[in-house]
Amino acid sequence: MYFQHVYDKSLAQASYFIGCQAKGEAIVIDAQRDIDVYLDIAKRDNMKITHIAETHIHADFLCGSRELAAVTGAKMYLSNEGPAEWQYEFDHEGLLHGDKITVGNLTLEVLHTPGHTPESISFLLTDHPATSQPVMVFTGDFVFVGDVGRPDLLEKAAGIVGTQEKGAKQMYESVQRFSELSDYIQVWPGHGAGSACGKALGSVPSSTVGYEKIRNWAFQFATDEKGFVDYLLDGQPEPPKYFAMMKHLNKVERPLLVEVPKHAKLSKEQFLKAHKDGLKVIDTRNKVDFAEGFLPGSINIQGNNSFSTWAGWILNYQEQFILVAEESEMEDLTRKLMRIGLDNIYGFISDVNEPGLELQKADVIDLEEFKALSEKEEVQVVDVRNTTEFNAGHVKGADHVFVGTIEDNLNKIKKDKQVVIHCQSGDRAAVAYSLLRRNGFDQVKNYSAGMKEWKEKGNQVVTN
Repeated sequence: MYFQHVYDKSLAQASYFIGCQAKGEAIVIDAQRDIDVYLDIAKRDNMKITHIAETHIHADFLCGSRELAAVTGAKMYLSNEGPAEWQYEFDHEGLLHGDKITVGNLTLEVLHTPGHTPESISFLLTDHPATSQPVMVFTGDFVFVGDVGRPDLLEKAAGIVGTQEKGAKQMYESVQRFSELSDYIQVWPGHGAGSACGKALGSVPSSTVGYEKIRNWAFQFATDEKGFVDYLLDGQPEPPKYFAMMKHLNKVERPLLVEVPKHAKLSKEQFLKAHKDGLKVIDTRNKVDFAEGFLPGSINIQGNNSFSTWAGWILNYQEQFILVAEESEMEDLTRKLMRIGLDNIYGFISDVNEPGLELQKADVIDLEEFKALSEKEEVQVVDVRNTTEFNAGHVKGADHVFVGTIEDNLNKIKKDKQVVIHCQSGDRAAVAYSLLRRNGFDQVKNYSAGMKEWKEKGNQVVTN
């Protein structure tokens, strides 16, 4: 058996290339949209991708199954479990609990594991030349290392009311069935630490059934369904705004993108016209460089591992946008964006001085100035972290407006006052600062060091 774990750090998303070397056949599970990684593996190891599978209809990334099928001719094997209104709407080989997929000398048995989503399935792998017993299980967003998938996304992201408690109860039942598997079976999940598909995912890429039974909180509620449901639903992070679009696009027919596109470097004239026409400018430089000089109205989303997540919060799928980035960085940024379906890049510039516009500067303050300002009645302190972080401990008197929804809640921020924003360590505050400036808030200061420094220096926090 050949096995390759493919991991996208930007979305903490795992996919899998599994092959039978004797027969030269391979299956890819939960493919990312830029599929060249799988084509390269197949070519290098002299295998043909004959099967493509998904564990469920994903919310956090645009799955590349259809792109991979278009290029390789492989069949797609997708779940037909769950209610009729939540089924894949394009041609595929439908899978039900107990079905088996044969890939050379390997078999993958389908386990229906609802909870995260109604149609969720896992794949139990047996490598027949080695053993007649299953050795691996690919769990998608069902069981993670140290956690299980959240059941609230259909309700919070896709707007299907009344599904989160039902999903939590289904998750409880799925966990009980999962615990009956042999302890030695390796667990390979769909995500790792940093994913918004759970609240406490471990950073180790894989586990075993036995290890999860003693370590994972979800297996400690063997006779307490209510306790399990309450714990699972409590404290889940805000689902990124783009999740609803991913749920839709992964379910229906859509345009395919089988290669990583290249984008034009804009001339001064092209940029100025587009800027005048209102195209959003996403400045991907680090927050320090951005603060020292940025184009009016531009939004600072740093081109790091969180780039696609915050782009998905801020951008919509109908508008074109411009990137500020080095040419050498454009392929990486394009890949990160296409993995969540943000394909409308109009072009890019590398030098913020080239358009000839007067640059603005961010007002970044230190701890002492922040402390002095936070004590003034005429100053509004705004904490832009998520709700769980805010409730766990914040500066006394601070208001909470999560950065991902700040443009929907501008009425909560006072234009007639001095506003000071902060997050944990500065990255999210840089996004929030640029959004506020873009929306006409000129009296904004950024305590960039944030709660990390505030607590390290022994300053008081209050909890909700």
